[in-house]
Amino acid sequence: SVYPKSGVRDAFHTLSHHSNIKDNMDRFAQLNKYHVTIFTYLLDKLRNTKEGDGNLLDHSMVLYGSAMSDGNQHNHGPLPIILAGGANGKLKGNQYISAFGNTTANLLLSTLHLMGIEKDSIGDSTGPISI
Repeated sequence: SVYPKSGVRDAFHTLSHHSNIKDNMDRFAQLNKYHVTIFTYLLDKLRNTKEGDGNLLDHSMVLYGSAMSDGNQHNHGPLPIILAGGANGKLKGNQYISAFGNTTANLLLSTLHLMGIEKDSIGDSTGPISI
């Protein structure tokens, strides 16, 4: 996809295969920065929308990340992922969790458990992680 408001005319997938060319990497970084600004815009909107005894962000769980840590090499890890929101008081904030060696599916399994969905596995998960 192309995101005109980012100021970059190239498609995301094309730029993810930057061939280690600095100009391509710079444009890809600019595109990723744009996506992060959209993510923070969403979080701000959720935080500023009152709901019940709090706001929508208090009652939500939003996952932000990518399927690749390096699209140029098709590397899947290490993969930084942000999990934001309060999940109705079930998700602790201000944490950094290093889950090196785990699959993303382990995090997804953990989010299911947090929402009360008891599954033994999802995708290639090997077990939940503590979130």
